[in-house]
Parts: sequence; C-alpha cells; structure tokens
Amino acid sequence: MPRPRIPLALAASVAALSFALCSCAQPGSADAGGGPMAADAGSAPRMTQLALNAKPREQLRQGGTLNWAIDQFSSQWNPLNADGSEASTNDVMKALLPTLWRSDAGGTQTPNPAYLRDAHVETRQGKQVVVWTLNPKAHWSDGEPITWRDLQATWQAMNGADDAYKTSTTTGFDQVESVSRGGDDFQAVMVFKEPFSEWQAMFNNAANSPLMPAKYISTPELFNTSFKGRIPVTGGPFKVEKLDPATKTVTVVADPAWWGDRPMLDRITFKAIDTGVMPDAFAKGDVDFYNNGPNAAGYRTILATAGGEVRKAGGPNLRQLLLNGRSPQLTDARVRQALFRAVDRAEITRTDLNGLDWPYVPMNNHFLVPGQHGYQDNSNGLSRYDPQGAAAELDDAGWKVGPSGVRAKDGRELALRFVVPTGNQVAANESTLVTRMLGEVGVKVSVESVPAGEFFDKYVYKHDFDLTAFALLGTPFPATSSTSTFQQDAGGNYAQVGSKTLDRAMADAGRAGTTDDATEAINRADAEAWQVAGMVPLYQRPAIYGVRKNVANLGAPGLSDFVYENIGLVK
Repeated sequence: MPRPRIPLALAASVAALSFALCSCAQPGSADAGGGPMAADAGSAPRMTQLALNAKPREQLRQGGTLNWAIDQFSSQWNPLNADGSEASTNDVMKALLPTLWRSDAGGTQTPNPAYLRDAHVETRQGKQVVVWTLNPKAHWSDGEPITWRDLQATWQAMNGADDAYKTSTTTGFDQVESVSRGGDDFQAVMVFKEPFSEWQAMFNNAANSPLMPAKYISTPELFNTSFKGRIPVTGGPFKVEKLDPATKTVTVVADPAWWGDRPMLDRITFKAIDTGVMPDAFAKGDVDFYNNGPNAAGYRTILATAGGEVRKAGGPNLRQLLLNGRSPQLTDARVRQALFRAVDRAEITRTDLNGLDWPYVPMNNHFLVPGQHGYQDNSNGLSRYDPQGAAAELDDAGWKVGPSGVRAKDGRELALRFVVPTGNQVAANESTLVTRMLGEVGVKVSVESVPAGEFFDKYVYKHDFDLTAFALLGTPFPATSSTSTFQQDAGGNYAQVGSKTLDRAMADAGRAGTTDDATEAINRADAEAWQVAGMVPLYQRPAIYGVRKNVANLGAPGLSDFVYENIGLVK
C-alpha cells in the first residue's frame, strides 16, 4: 500500500505523491511522480534531483556511528498504523523492516534483491495478478522466515475490510481480492479486483510502506498494539540495541544475522530533538544529519559549520496550511474557501524561503509540484489572493463584522485556534502572517504553541486544532500516496473533509492504464480538492539537509530512497 503523505514538523515544516507528515507519505506515472506506471510512462519527463554524496561501498570505511536527528520519539512504531505515519518514525523503521523495492532518482523501481527475487504482472481470467517471489534467505530477527503469509497478513490489515485495524490508508490493498501461496512459501499470488497501476508502491521503502510480520499484525489488537512503545521484531540490515524514552533516542546496530550487504556503519543513533534546536545541535557536533527544510537561520548555520555541508534537492514535497473542516466555525465549505482567498500565499512563500536560494513560487496544485509533467492550476480562482472577495463570501455565509471588528454569526465569533510546534520558526512565521491576513477580513486567530514532540500525537492526530501548518513529504507514487490525505474518513485526512467526486478521481488515477489518463484524473482530483477546501498548498518544500562532509549516501534523496546498509563514512 502506498503511504499517505508523511507529515513533517521540522524546523521548516511538520505529507499528491505518497505523503508523510513532517513538522520539520505505486510506481506512479513518471509525470506524476517518476515511477513506471504504464508501458508509455518511460517517455514522460522524470524528476532526477538528488544530493547524497553518492559513493560506492569500496570507497567507504567499515564501521562508525552516525547521529541522526529526528523530530519526534514515537509512541507507535508500526509505520502502517495511522499514529505511526510520521517522518521520524519512518526514518527509524526503514533501517529495521523489509522493503521489497529500490527507487532511483527518477522514481523508477527495481526489486531489492535482499527480499525480492521477482515481481511481475499477469492476467488470469481477465484479472490483474501480481506474482511475488521472495528471497528464501530473508528472515525476521526472531528467526522466522519471511514468507507469503507476511504479504497476506499485511494485505488483510490494510485492505479496509475491518475498521478495527487503525490504518493510515487502505489505498491499493483495498483493490486486492486475495493473497495466496504460490509455488512454495516464498511465493505470493496477489489477485486484484480491478486493475491497479501503482502496485509497486506496496512493500516499498520510497512509499513508506514496509512489509510487516504476520505474527505481530494478524489481528487488529496486534496491529494496533504490538509496536506501541516497543519494536518487538526487525527484518532489516540493522536491529534495535536500545529504545530509550527517557533520552528520546533509538539506537540501532548492524545485525550480524543480516543476509544482504553488510552495513557500512556499526551503529545509528536516532535522537529526537526539537526542530528549532537542530541547527545548533549540528553545529556543536551532537548530530551528524538533520532535515533543515526551509529554515534560513539553520541554512546559514550549516554553511558556517566546519566539516558540515548543505545537501539540497527538489522533490515531491509541499508545505501546507491545514483547516479542520469539523471545527464548529469551519464546517461550511464557503467559509473555508473564503479563508483560502484571504491568505496571501506569495507573501508566506517569500518569507518562509527567504535566504535559501530557492524559487519563491506558490504551489497551485495539491498533487503535483511545479515543474512536474501535468502540473496546472485547477483552483477556479481559489488560488488567487483576493481579500475583498473573501470578505464578500463570508458575508454571504452569514458571518458579519461586528462592533469589535470580528465577524460573528448566531452570537458566536469567527475565532480560530492556530496550533504550531514550539521552536519551529517557519510555523511561527506562518501563524503570524495568517493571523494578520485573516484579521484583515474580520477573522480572529489565536496562536497556541505546543511541545514539538506532542504536535502530531496530541494535536494533529486528534484533530485538536482549527488551523495548523506542516509539510507533506511525497513519494514516487502520486495517486495512491495522496489518497489517504484527501479520501473521506481516511486515517491521514486530518482536514476531515472530502467528497465522493474526489474519491472517484483519485481511484481513477490509481487504476489508469496510461500516463495521460492518470494525469487527467489527478488534475480532476485537484480541482475537487480546491472545492472541498481543507488544505491550502503553499509551496514546493525544499529538501535541505545538514550533513557531515564525510558521510556518504545520505542527504536529499529526491524520489530515491536511502539504502541504509550503504550509508557510511568516506575513507
């Protein structure tokens, strides 16, 4: 299953491409995200930006420790669970769990030989069938082999048939009819109810969609609790040495039982640090790698740090302003649309990105970033800054300006709570600007700063906000990765708004047979996303990382994914 956009709350931001939440988520069409979606996808333009200091393994020294900053110490380590769909959780778990694919800079997928010998599509009795042939050497850390049963259990958890599984998304897996044993325990036969073009997003590192062990997810209770506050089993190049909630660190070490290429590093220590202090931690040498995002002060700190360097690239990531459509004052789509028009996204973009040597271009599409094939403005005017139009629309919706200058309706003021993570200068800047802009049309905004480590768990996931802002980190799979962000009642739809029209358009994109059909469906979905008005796209979020110069194969990946066993120190 392709992951939802992953939220990121980083010092720059907190996930249409697979998005992951970041305060600082299937082979999609090349135009929509870079992966091979159909036979004609290879002719479409592909995104190729990345900055990793790529080095072959023979140029790296064996051993060493890497200190990696993350923005939250998770309470849920199952990345397929709705409460685990977050960037820092994924950073850790990608070192520990199986992913069957490797993604290059353009989003093209190839099998990860440590786990997957072959995967191909067949047509049987008129239905799409994918045959997965696993590497029989692959096993979990408890000694159990990785078999077809793990694929079956992951599908059963993620297909949406049982609401008790608290999943972040069901996209892709909900189109599978069955998963059964093939020629032996190391082959799985997956039969689809209807064609699904992005099937390679399943069990995929770049799509934040690992394979999970059947033993720990075969019931809703196991799926929801087995990885809560612990990591009971692994199946990757690293294993857990220590999970320490007191210091908010996760230490993983090279697993001697790993059957693939030996990890170049001995150890990775993931340190949960408030995003606002990450640049100083990097300058002091406390961390070797962190996601700076659009933090201009942090950018300058990296440049001034001896032995450090900026690694910067484009990618399918966006910064967004999010409205909670179930907040009492925001249930009317007309009100949400008016707020869209009242926000000067160009000013926010300029101030957020000032000093980063990054284009000040507002983003006018929820699914595609500027420069991607198929990118266009489908907003029907909602992307334009128009405070007078916004005021008129609020008047029409019954919210009239009172003596205090604040709009009210039925005795209740149009007063909204903007929740931001403490120490996040980008979010603080956005909340200040939005407070002023909405105030100019009679909307009162109060800003609540909350602990960065609690921002997702206690506020975003629980819908405890009226307005907030964070980044969505994308993947190579534009249709399916975005589905949980916009689908009605999906686990990753934190705006809590949607429509049947939007759901149908995203489904059409996922099963499209050609790049042109996928692009048309994605843009149809985008047009409807503007109308339901839950998310205001701000700009393509720059992928900017601070990294020690001697660290190789780590940095800004674009549409590629990190190969953890190849991360190392240059000789």
